[in-house]
Amino acid sequence: MSEIRKAKMPLRHTPPDRPQPPVGWRRLLARLPILVFRCGLGWIFGGRLLLLHHTGRVTGLDRRVVLEVVEYEPDDGNWTVASGFGPKTAWYRNLRAEPKTVIEVGNRHHAVTARFLTPDDGAEIMARYARRRPRTARRLCAFMGLPADGTDAGFREAGRSVPFVRLDAGPGARPL
Repeated sequence: MSEIRKAKMPLRHTPPDRPQPPVGWRRLLARLPILVFRCGLGWIFGGRLLLLHHTGRVTGLDRRVVLEVVEYEPDDGNWTVASGFGPKTAWYRNLRAEPKTVIEVGNRHHAVTARFLTPDDGAEIMARYARRRPRTARRLCAFMGLPADGTDAGFREAGRSVPFVRLDAGPGARPL
């Protein structure tokens, strides 16, 4: 029996493709904006963050997550968000299972439908984001372990590996 144990390959730790979501006190800190929205103070974020309500694909329970708005198109009535921790995050998989949901921006609720964008769309979105917020874009790419040399082409390449989601309320949509 001990010979069998010796014959097994040793387990090696391989680094993940993406950074892992926060745990412990960092998770509590990251979830603090949810409490801000629940207290009716979402306007503090000035439209830069939104509260996404989603339904657990396994439990069917209501879930919430605060996400940064990467782009907002008021004429088309849509918000674009990114899954910085990759396509395996709970909110992303929950939206895949049930794309119709509600978001809260400021103190207003909007019924939206999630549309999952292509890597080419993501490349263009990331390049536009980097032009608007170059320092933040460089930090995000470094955090996610994505190569970005500070050029448009570098940010496009990084954007191809980030899952982007467009939350579409439709043109002329009014808050709920």
